[in-house]
Amino acid sequence: MQHGLIAAISDQTSGIRWHNGTNKITGAKGIVIGTGFSNTNSIISAQGETTTSYAAGLARAYKGGGYTDWYLPSKDELAKLYAMKLLEFGGFADYYYWSSTESGSSYVLAWGQNFDSVSQNYGLQNNYYKSFSCYVRAIRAF
Repeated sequence: MQHGLIAAISDQTSGIRWHNGTNKITGAKGIVIGTGFSNTNSIISAQGETTTSYAAGLARAYKGGGYTDWYLPSKDELAKLYAMKLLEFGGFADYYYWSSTESGSSYVLAWGQNFDSVSQNYGLQNNYYKSFSCYVRAIRAF
């Protein structure tokens, strides 16, 4: 039974693309809290073995605290991380972060969130090209 989410204490990268260089539909459609883990599995299954060359693979490869069940957050899980930034927790950058949620039926877009607390796009969730370079912060459920 899941009790909560915990984020890694720092970013895994300051910029990586969502895919491994190949645009394809991965089936990572989960949006709500609790779906990031299955999204990450879907992405890795479609993109190939876990590797640190794309966002989901990098999140899965993280071994913080000795745990091996880290994953790329879903769209709503990422929104919770943004809410923590607003409370001045987490040391998040003022930049874009990837979610594990693919956007609609498009093979070229995925959801990300702007964590920039200064810009007019304050907290904006949007579709970004999967080739765009965004930050990654892995999470895990406990």
